[in-house]
Parts: sequence; C-alpha cells; structure tokens
Amino acid sequence: MNENATADQPATVAGTGPRETAGAIAHFSAKLAYETDPSDLAALRAGAEPPIIVDTRSRESWDQGHIPGAIHLPGNQIPTRAAQLLPDPSADIVVYCWGPGCNGSTRAALALSRLGYTRVRELIGGFEYWAREGMSIRTSSGRTRRPVDDLTAPIR
Repeated sequence: MNENATADQPATVAGTGPRETAGAIAHFSAKLAYETDPSDLAALRAGAEPPIIVDTRSRESWDQGHIPGAIHLPGNQIPTRAAQLLPDPSADIVVYCWGPGCNGSTRAALALSRLGYTRVRELIGGFEYWAREGMSIRTSSGRTRRPVDDLTAPIR
C-alpha cells in the first residue's frame, strides 16, 4: 500500500481528474478507431462487408505466408500503386506487417491516410499474431493453419 492509501481509502493517482480522464478516453477511443486485432479482423472478414486487407511486407515475406485474400502492397510502393489497387478512398482498409516488432504497417497506414484514404486501420500483432492465434494463412504450399499458441489465444 502506498503512503497515500489506507484500508478504507485507496490511493489516488496524482494529476487525475476530468481533464486527464477526457484525455484517456480520447486516446483509447482513437486506438480502437485506428487499430484492430486478429480476432476482430476474423469476425469482420466473416461479415457482410469485410475490410480490404493489405499486406505491406516484401515479396519474400508475402511468399512465406500471408492472410488469405489480402492484397500485396509493399509499403514503399504505396505512393505509386495504391490508387490502382485501392481505388475507393473511403473503403475500410486494414494494413499489416510482420508483428509487434515491425512498424511497417504504421508507416503504411500513415502513407495511405496522407493519400486521402479515410478508413485505415492497423492490425495489431500483424501477421505473427494472426498466425499464432491459429487463423488461416496462405503459403507457397497453399492454405493452412498453424497450431494455436496458448499464450495468444485459447486452444480450441
């Protein structure tokens, strides 16, 4: 227990109040508006209007494995190829790269937003967590799934 707390009165965090609460609400609302996770993306893909999924990694990475149905648009090609591959700037778009250690999808989301795409989100965890949660992937050998990693999702 910290020095400001008692058994009857929990400690307060210095600087919290309506202004800080509003800031937290804005921050977390923005995260949810601009990010999605593998489970939510899987549910969206099964819905009536699935998002366009964009893999921003290199050709070698794409060939190693990608989300089925994704469009391959490496981040460095976005300025020259986005309009051709993504003709509707109001489309629901989810971008991804390798995983949490890669900021390629963040860069791609920023590049698409700068080009006027209005509904761009980033897949948190990227391809790594998509695969680790046992979602379907496509490799050079065809469509497959990896075993669910019990540190990322319940084993079905």
